[in-house]
Amino acid sequence: MGELANCERCNRVFVKQLRDICRDCYKKEEEDFRTVYHFLRKRNNRTATMAQIVEETCVEESLIQKFVRERRLQPADFPNLSYPCERCQQPINQGTICEHCQQQLKEDLLKHEAVESAHQKVLDAERERTYYTKGHWNKS
Repeated sequence: MGELANCERCNRVFVKQLRDICRDCYKKEEEDFRTVYHFLRKRNNRTATMAQIVEETCVEESLIQKFVRERRLQPADFPNLSYPCERCQQPINQGTICEHCQQQLKEDLLKHEAVESAHQKVLDAERERTYYTKGHWNKS
C-alpha cells in the first residue's frame, strides 16, 4: 500500500505508489510529452534545439530534459536533445555524468586506492615490528 506524500510539482498531498507526482500532474506531464513528441515527429523539427522546442511547445526545458533522461525521447532520433551532466552541467545524451567527469572520478578513485594501499603497508609494517608474548604465570 502507498504512503502519503506531497506532489513534487504542485505540493498537493496524494497517495504515493509508483510516482513522485500526483495523478493530475502525471496527466499533465503525459500531455506535455505528447505535445513535444508530436512536434519532434515532423521531419523539419527533428533537428530542433531545446530552445526551439520550448518556444514552440510551451513545455518547460526541465521536463523535456526529464523525457530525454528517462529515454522517452531518444537523442539518436533527435540529435539536438540533451540534458546537463550532474557534476559539471555540460550537455550529455546518456547516463548521469559526462565522459570527462567519469574519467576524473576514475582517476580520483585510483589516487584514493593508492593512498589506502600505502596506509595499509604502514600498518602492516608496524604489526611486523610488534612482538606479542603469551604470558605464563606460575602460581605457587
